[in-house]
Amino acid sequence: MELRVNGRLYQIELDPETPLLWVLRERLRLTGTKFGCLKALCGSCTVLVDGEPVRSCVTPVASVVGKSIITVEGIPRDHPVKRAWKEVGVPQCGYCQSGQVIQAYALLRKNPKPTREEIVRSMNGNLCRCGTYPRIIRAIMRASEMMG
Repeated sequence: MELRVNGRLYQIELDPETPLLWVLRERLRLTGTKFGCLKALCGSCTVLVDGEPVRSCVTPVASVVGKSIITVEGIPRDHPVKRAWKEVGVPQCGYCQSGQVIQAYALLRKNPKPTREEIVRSMNGNLCRCGTYPRIIRAIMRASEMMG
């Protein structure tokens, strides 16, 4: 199978039903995408597939062949979302952050000026065990400002 991840092509051979999460972490060594629940409930494993957030823990690798996959490593370091995350001091334990950043990045690509309610609705499926939700919302609003 051929996968396009963060703009790079990879050739892999494995069971087509293998969850994308394990391919990213174990085969490609892109460990920013986290293992959380294996039930698509927490959002720690969120990646973009053709621009849409998906839970990689329940996504068979065969279903993403020929599609563009972006992990947290594929978002530029100087992107407003990552800059705002640092400026606002969002991470606490950090475990959920890659999924949160991916979800926020996807939201701002579709809606560069979201309201607080739109942010909450978009981020609703991503859990933060540390409860940094107010900072996450502030960081997304700040990233929106940075984007102009």
